[in-house]
Amino acid sequence: MNRLLFERSTGNVGPNAFARLHAASLVTSLWAAPEYRFDGGERGAAVHDGELSPGNHIWAHQSGVNALALERFEGRILVSGGSDASIKIWDLEQYQSPDQVSINTFKPTGTIPRCSSPSGGNGHRFGVTHLSFYPFDSAAFLSTSFDQTLKLWSTDAAKVSGSFQLGSKVYTHAVSPIASHLLVACGTQHPAVRLVDLRSGANVQSLSGHGGAVLSASWSPRHEHVLATGSVDGTVRLWDIRRAGGAIGLLDLEDSLGLYYNGLLGVDGTGRPMVRRSRLSAKAHSAPVNGLTWTDDGNYIVSAGHDRRIRVWDAATGRNTLASFGPSIQNNQLSGVTMFTSPQGVTPPGKELLFWPNESEVLVMDLHEGTIITRLRSVGPSTAGVRSASGARGGERTVRNRITSLVWRGSGGGGSSSGVVTGGSNTSAAIYSAHLDGQIRAWVPALSRKSERFGSKHEGDSLDLDDDDDEDPDQKGEDRAKKRKALDDVFKSLMGKQITFS
Repeated sequence: MNRLLFERSTGNVGPNAFARLHAASLVTSLWAAPEYRFDGGERGAAVHDGELSPGNHIWAHQSGVNALALERFEGRILVSGGSDASIKIWDLEQYQSPDQVSINTFKPTGTIPRCSSPSGGNGHRFGVTHLSFYPFDSAAFLSTSFDQTLKLWSTDAAKVSGSFQLGSKVYTHAVSPIASHLLVACGTQHPAVRLVDLRSGANVQSLSGHGGAVLSASWSPRHEHVLATGSVDGTVRLWDIRRAGGAIGLLDLEDSLGLYYNGLLGVDGTGRPMVRRSRLSAKAHSAPVNGLTWTDDGNYIVSAGHDRRIRVWDAATGRNTLASFGPSIQNNQLSGVTMFTSPQGVTPPGKELLFWPNESEVLVMDLHEGTIITRLRSVGPSTAGVRSASGARGGERTVRNRITSLVWRGSGGGGSSSGVVTGGSNTSAAIYSAHLDGQIRAWVPALSRKSERFGSKHEGDSLDLDDDDDEDPDQKGEDRAKKRKALDDVFKSLMGKQITFS
């Protein structure tokens, strides 16, 4: 860091490059922050590796956390959905004790309980599968559930504003971050992608073509009418919702040149993407595709499947870039995987990072090389559960400590304009993860952890973070004197020798 500051002060590094380099160093120094805890108000006895764990335990959702969503304007409001169908709203900037060593415990500002009646109540009846905020206003968010419904909620009132019955189990939904239309793409047990218009409240369109349930969906951040969806049949289809048929093409794992698909390379006279016929047998994966995302600039599509492969595609040509992420990838869950890439400005162009929930750890990988930059390992046992507060054996539930959802906090809480939290607020964090053991965990840069003086120093503090500031001034002066004397001795030993030439 000192060298980077020196280069910036001498003008060798420009302000944009400086911000990008500093942001990248913070991202790669993320570590678990167990001092941030989420208390949903549920009580019981914890079960770790089959044995009761002593002490008091808290959970965000005792039954397990299925989904997370974070509003992108201030990075302040976090919404979580549980396996028990409940939804909780958290304020990440709620006031905490000024004591930096204390545990920061968040409590929900709003709770939407499970609805037990099929005909009444606001909440969902079965587990929440996906959450997302309204794209242009944090005052509303969306949720889908195994109860076959899509619901629109008021964030402040924690009340339902609209409910849409889709007639099939809903695995995921997606809202365009840039579009003027208010269409929600829903992936359900039915092979057709359902488009719900929030303005009219109707299912305005169905996109047919997949051969099975749709597990993943993601809108292009560049073309407001382009949608990518993944299915259990191993295909990834791209759609232009303005077209009658809708389909643009298929991503083909055997196409490393972009020969069979040319959907986003250009536009025709009407402004619509050009289309070239794809191979009818084209597949992106040899197993169900349950993960899809785009890079922020819209240049690449990232897909993940049950074949334990992650593939990166050129969005303009449909070319498989052949990025290899190795054998470490784990992907067994049927529901959608919420992976994401580093936002624009955080890393240099062509050096984007991929954040992948790999069972009980988060892998931070180079998007194009596939190499693992760092592993974020969660604190706690591999299996965990709860026993009901009454102590009844029948109330015990044991699950694997698997990560189900990830969200990036790029603003608010001391966040910088480049999308990385640089410390300052004791509630700031770069990433939040949801776990099946009922916890929501935070991951913060090592610099933020050091400033909070929580616990012992860990490996992240070795990243040139001016650790000498914590030493005693007299000790620092003595060390400097020793170093200066050693350098003087070396200098004298070299310069004191008489050199002759013959």
